[in-house]
Formats: sequence, structure tokens, C-alpha cells
Amino acid sequence: MTLLLLLSTAALGGYLWTKARRTRKASPRTAQGAPGPAGAAARLGLVPADEIGGARVHTPDPRDEEIRAAVRTGDWRAGAAFLDGAGRDRPERYRRAAVLQDEAAHDDAWLLAWRAARPEDAGAALVHAGALIGVAAQVHGTNPTRTPTWEQCSLFRQVMLRAREACHEAQALADDDPCPYVAEIPCALGLGYGHDECRVLWAKVVGRGAPGLAAHDAVLRYWCHRWAGSHVPAEYLAHEAARLGGPGGLLSLLPLYAAFKRERADRKTDADVYYRSPELIAAVDACLIDVAAAVATAPGDRRIVRARHMLAWTLYWQDRYRAAVEQFRAIDGHFDGGAPWSYCADPKGFYVRSREYSAERVLEGKGG
Repeated sequence: MTLLLLLSTAALGGYLWTKARRTRKASPRTAQGAPGPAGAAARLGLVPADEIGGARVHTPDPRDEEIRAAVRTGDWRAGAAFLDGAGRDRPERYRRAAVLQDEAAHDDAWLLAWRAARPEDAGAALVHAGALIGVAAQVHGTNPTRTPTWEQCSLFRQVMLRAREACHEAQALADDDPCPYVAEIPCALGLGYGHDECRVLWAKVVGRGAPGLAAHDAVLRYWCHRWAGSHVPAEYLAHEAARLGGPGGLLSLLPLYAAFKRERADRKTDADVYYRSPELIAAVDACLIDVAAAVATAPGDRRIVRARHMLAWTLYWQDRYRAAVEQFRAIDGHFDGGAPWSYCADPKGFYVRSREYSAERVLEGKGG
């Protein structure tokens, strides 16, 4: 049975966990509607509010688009060469595999031809595992107003079980490559691995080299309170990763992610107090230094923009408005409604209001 056939047996739908922002401050933060063209943000030279939105955070890589087009014509050899071209750069291999598995989740004919021609190819097995996980996600759905049907849940589990088998097959072929083990982490979430089982899986990732941001972010999701863990192990993992990460590796983002997930999990949390803790101020300072190092050494690193989005969010709640405005300035052309803004009922509206409020405080000489 092909991936498309599996997908066609279930209607799409699902849920997206969200929480409306609650704040005790009576301020422009809660104002309705976007500020006008003569607002503070415009006076500071930021992008007009009506020009924000609809942009992609990352411009598609021409090479990625070329490979996508090639495999759509059935040229699996182009896909295989693309993946092999990453060499021993494990984060890049994982990224390239994601490009291919995204295509295979929609049409797997070329992947099946690759697997038939090279049954022992570790790269094909890795893409196959990731594609199955992608199909499972599509089956489950992300509709915020609907919960999955029984049929969706049942098919989701069936596909995830097949994905786990595919991950294990890829691992058996992969020698010292950590990518197939990172690929299994979504199975830990979807199939409800026990804590010890997930620790064993993570140890296999770590034992094959220093895991990057994508691997840490995936396992952090498992340990968060929303899934199988709690805030304590999630925050410990995040801080340890940040402590051991090298300059420019952006692992300093993880404590901010963990803090954000904790704040969003508790509707009673006052963000104006929570984000101003000394620990989170220090974490933001470390992340600012890390982002500066990444910009200096690899300005094209596609993770930098996402890091700046999280920094803008956190700096805003810390009342560090001048620093927040600088992050907004850097990301205004890269707003697609993604995290952290996607957790708000009106992502663009909250982004614009946060930016305007920060700009107003800067013009007043506050929050330097």
C-alpha cells in the first residue's frame, strides 16, 4: 500500500492546541486593531503594518526546489545524490532528508523506485521513515476547531507503527549516522514511549555525535508537560544543551522554548512577571550573544530568523523594548504567522501590537 493510499483513507482534521493571551496590564497590548501608518513603528522605520504577513520565513533554496522538481518527475537518482551530497554534515543531511520526505509524503512513486533499486540504501530508508511520519501528521490533521475522529486516530497509529519499523530499518543500515534515531523521536510522541524508552533513544542520538538544534527541539517536545514529561525535565534538558552548545550553534534557544511552552501551558501565568525572572533574562542575554555569533560565522543560517522571532517575543515581555525593536526590525520581512505568534488567537495582530507597543516605549525613552 503506497503512502498516498494510506492518506486517502482518512479525512483530514484535528486539533491545534492554542491559548489566548491573558495579561493584567491595561495597555496598548490589549488594544484592538493594528496601529495606523503614522504609528511609532513606522516612525522608527519599520515595515508598515499592512505590508506584514504572508511572507515565508525562508526564501526557498533554489537547489531544494530543483530537487523537488526532479523527484516529482520520478528522478530518484537526483534525490539520492542530493542526500549523499551532505556528506558527514549530519544537520545538513537531516535537513535534506526533510526536503525529500516532504515530497514523498505526497507522492512516493519515485521513493518506492529508489528503494526497489537500492534496498540497502540508508538514505532511502531514512527518507521512507520520515515520509511515513509526514503522512501520519497529515492523517491526524491540524484543524484548530476539530478533534480527530476515531478513524483518524486509528489510522494515525497504524502509520506511526509503520514509521517506527521504517526508522529501525534505517537505523540498521545507517552505521554511525544519528539521523534515523532523531527521525524516531516523533514516534516517541505519537506512540507514547515510556520515559526509559525515550532516554535510550536519546542516548543513541547523543552517542553518534553532538546533536543539533533540530534533534534537541524534537526531544524537548517529548519531555514537555503537554506530552509525556513535565516542565522540570524539559527545562533541565534545555539548559544542559545550552550550556554545552558552542557559539553560533543556537542551542541557547532551547531554554527560551522550554520557558515559552511552560508559560503557555498555564492559563493563570502572568507573562509580565514570568518572563522577567533573572533566569530568563540571563537566558535571553546568552541567546543574543549566540545569535550574534551565528550571524558573524554563518549569516545564511536559516535558523537565525526563527531565533529572532523567539527573542522578539521574550524581550517584549521583559520590557526590553529597544532590544525587542531591533529584533522586530530584522524579522519584519519574515513573518509567516509561525511560532511563537501562532499560539495567539490573532498571530499577525499580536505581532503588530507588540511591535507598536515596543516602538512607543522606545520613543518615550523607556526600556533601553
